[in-house]
Amino acid sequence: MARIICCGLGPGDPDLISVRADREVRAASHVAYFRKKGRPGQARRIVEGMLRPDVREYPMEYPVTTELAVDSAEYARLLADFYDAWADRLARLVQECDLVVLCEGDPFFYGSFMHLYARLQGRVAIDVVAGIPGMAGCWSAIGEPIALGNDVMTVLMGTLPEAELEQRVGTSDAVVIMKTGRNLAKIRRALAAAGRLDQAWLVERGSMPDQRVARLKDVDTADCPYFAIVLVHGGGSRQAAAE
Repeated sequence: MARIICCGLGPGDPDLISVRADREVRAASHVAYFRKKGRPGQARRIVEGMLRPDVREYPMEYPVTTELAVDSAEYARLLADFYDAWADRLARLVQECDLVVLCEGDPFFYGSFMHLYARLQGRVAIDVVAGIPGMAGCWSAIGEPIALGNDVMTVLMGTLPEAELEQRVGTSDAVVIMKTGRNLAKIRRALAAAGRLDQAWLVERGSMPDQRVARLKDVDTADCPYFAIVLVHGGGSRQAAAE
């Protein structure tokens, strides 16, 4: 039976693709990937030069990205219709041969493929190839352990209310904040209120050729790309070990 094979491609550097994902991508005759309309797509960029000359590509273009508020009913409806339509299309395509779906990072860690996976259960065979999460590429770029010993690491979304961000940052050792972008000013205020701003880093396009690493306090909050993560390293366990 033909399968859908979702390959996690890691944080962005093609050298960080797993051996298995590399093998599946190079052998694929049909490849699908998410992208913003008018853009090549990050997942597709990672595999540039790896695909077969005769590969058939299926770009899945989001109907909306930042044009609507993520908590609006219209945003939810548009995305649900988009995932429904592509689940149906992929289910038809895979009747003929294996189809590889590309996913940056790890597919099951906030990946868009999760929405297709839920819709395709019981309809087709699905194989998911794990990938290095994007945040791992970012904290490796800083060159410092994100957590040690008994440090508790919390992953937060920058879309959370400012008061909740402040509360969670203040009660965690190591912190990873995703979905920065237009939320960066709010994130910085929450970190400052929690007394953690001096420890915070902003990593843009971690592991990619145009990677940038900077202290968050030194960054213009109006200048933040989509692929950016805020990191606050844990310190309690390291301090105890040093003593």
